[in-house]
Amino acid sequence: MYTPKENMMKNAIKLLSVSLLLLGYSTAHAQNLLKKIKQKAEQTAEKVVDKKIDKAVEDQTGISNENTSTPSPSAKNSPGNKGGAGLVTTPPDVNQNLSDAEAAFKANNYGEARYAVQQAMLGVEMQIGKKILAGLPESVSGLKISKEDDKVTSTGWGWVGLTIQRKYAEGDKQLTTTIANNSVWMSAVNLYLANGGYAQTSSDNQKWKQTKVKGNKALIEFDEGSGYKLTVPIGQTSLIIWEGVNFATEQDIMNAANSFDIDGIKKTLGEK
Repeated sequence: MYTPKENMMKNAIKLLSVSLLLLGYSTAHAQNLLKKIKQKAEQTAEKVVDKKIDKAVEDQTGISNENTSTPSPSAKNSPGNKGGAGLVTTPPDVNQNLSDAEAAFKANNYGEARYAVQQAMLGVEMQIGKKILAGLPESVSGLKISKEDDKVTSTGWGWVGLTIQRKYAEGDKQLTTTIANNSVWMSAVNLYLANGGYAQTSSDNQKWKQTKVKGNKALIEFDEGSGYKLTVPIGQTSLIIWEGVNFATEQDIMNAANSFDIDGIKKTLGEK
């Protein structure tokens, strides 16, 4: 026996199913709509009532709400991922890729030769990045190294997309060091250094000016929101950027930059 509420639900479903068919909905379309209504009802109805609704739907419309499809990965009974070591960073084998490039070139397979050369270049740049990171200070201005944040990225195209980054931090004070081959950044800095001279303003609100770090021309900036930023071009294509958060003074960020071996970095990059 159905309760008055269950009879009401049964009649409503019957009426809805007939209405859908009269409106020209296909059986499959009607089934989908009824399933959506059923899913909404499941959020508030008791399980025992749900079962009777299922039976009412099947008895009155011939449409079964039984799910015969394969459960999706997002189903409630599917396990969630709780672990995994992730991907292992494996730099391309330079020698193997050079051999592959030579073989592909001799076979007139220029696409494969080009790809192998790119991979060899990528492998070289990754090794350069690792070597530079190994030569950076272990601590700077009392800030501890954050090796888990070390990054070496490269596009693998002719030393124009290599980026090396390391962070140092202690409490709310942080220094981020970025060594990069970036033509856009380099052009902007060189343009200012070439045309800006050493002119400075007398305003207390000055945001940037020229300076020098170990004899290298540099651009220093300050923003109340982000702190200090010191940029030093090295050679023709590379630059070093220090970004200091919660450094007390301009001299503090300069002292931090002076603890880096700029000449050593320049030599490793092959800059002059």
